[in-house]
Amino acid sequence: MGFEAENIRDWQGRSVVDPAGGKIGSLEAIYVDTVSDEPVFATVVVGMVGRRRLAFVPLTGATVAPDHVRVTVAKDLAKHAPSIDTDGELAAEDEPAVFEHYGLPAASVGAARRLARR
Repeated sequence: MGFEAENIRDWQGRSVVDPAGGKIGSLEAIYVDTVSDEPVFATVVVGMVGRRRLAFVPLTGATVAPDHVRVTVAKDLAKHAPSIDTDGELAAEDEPAVFEHYGLPAASVGAARRLARR
């Protein structure tokens, strides 16, 4: 993966790009799996000034370069992902929708929270 938990803050503000090099947005935060403590999603600032939001983008297979983080999902898929306000927080009941958007296995219904912001 290339993400070191203690270096995650260093990547805040870096560009997040899709496999073709298209810029999705800027990395805002990392969400880790509460069970494994592995980075699972990034929140990426998308949208225009005045209408910015944080879209959830999976970090599975992501690679880190000096000036950007390359993810494995297309820009269009990421831009239509579940999102929160720039000062918002992901509610536990909204977590499954984030996993489902990307066809990823979500925690079983009624399970404890899966994602924690870092």
